[in-house]
Amino acid sequence: MGKKSKLYRAQLAKVDRTVLMTLKDAVALLKDLPQPKFNQTVELAFKLGVDPKQTDQTVRGALPLPKGTGKVVKVCVISDNADLRKEAMDAGADNAGFEDIIAKIKEGWLDFDVLIASPSAMSQVRTLGRQLGPKGLMPNPKTGTVTDKIGHAVAEAKAGRVEFRADKGACVQVPVGKISFKADDLVENCNALIKALLKAKPASAKGVYFLSCTISATMSPGIKIDPRTIVTKE
Repeated sequence: MGKKSKLYRAQLAKVDRTVLMTLKDAVALLKDLPQPKFNQTVELAFKLGVDPKQTDQTVRGALPLPKGTGKVVKVCVISDNADLRKEAMDAGADNAGFEDIIAKIKEGWLDFDVLIASPSAMSQVRTLGRQLGPKGLMPNPKTGTVTDKIGHAVAEAKAGRVEFRADKGACVQVPVGKISFKADDLVENCNALIKALLKAKPASAKGVYFLSCTISATMSPGIKIDPRTIVTKE
């Protein structure tokens, strides 16, 4: 194991890894840790009580964070409908097109964070699997990025929309803001994510859903949250 930095050791001295905290207390502690000289991203991570190998236990979705992500999001739209492309640009999209955008992506252009497509354009967009798939940029109806409501989707993405998906180990890790956010704003974003995850709970999943929960910043140790304190309904 590599040598831990002086900053990390100073942070670790303030974190008792054996203690499970409430979300509010965990956020307060995270903000109180010694900070590096940049605005860290705060992430909430979960271990879920689902079996991702079962097709009926997939956990996936998206939500607009009420206080945003603190990140400037570049949005690209692909549509074969000129009116929808105009709607996209009016809503704040950075790029909107059809065959021209598809050709650029095939050549390696990926200067965007979110790609939104109209349903009628998906037959062409699917040909970009090699370019978009590895980056997690392929539009998907389950995350609201394949839609005819282009303006709404662009506005949500720009405002701070995040996606979540359980990996092969049934873990979910999602950015919930920046360390510079007010503590109450981080808590509000976290609670919105928790509610979205509860809503996405598969009907076939039995037993405890939230097995563990941890909050951390880019360069901080994880702070453990008591899952029992974040669940209001299962």
